[in-house]
Amino acid sequence: MTVMDLTDLDLGVNMTDSSTAGILTVLHPVSDLAAAKAVYTALLGMLPQTDSPYYVGFEAAGQQIGLVPGGGPQGMTSPVAYWHVADIEAKLAEVTAAGGTVKEPAHDVGGGRLVATFTDLDGNVLGLLQDR
Repeated sequence: MTVMDLTDLDLGVNMTDSSTAGILTVLHPVSDLAAAKAVYTALLGMLPQTDSPYYVGFEAAGQQIGLVPGGGPQGMTSPVAYWHVADIEAKLAEVTAAGGTVKEPAHDVGGGRLVATFTDLDGNVLGLLQDR
């Protein structure tokens, strides 16, 4: 695999030192949490790590798979992948400067975890997640 050096590449975007760790969390909106929990338990071959009326989460191979009843307060209508970042505000600034639109600003969802969502130029919803 070749690693691309972006040092001299002009993308028209001001890149900072806010690295992205990759997609480690994917949230799925579900209409029936109990039924979905059974399906994902069978799929992953494990019980959920987090099991509450508003969120069921599985830790599988280093990834967090979350079930959100009714799409939660965010009104999710399809799965959203969350990119783990070191600095959520810096990364939001970078993606908006590149043409993305903030859908849900960075906010604390508990335990020092910040999340935000934005849309790309085609309306795809992407998430950012920072653990403090």
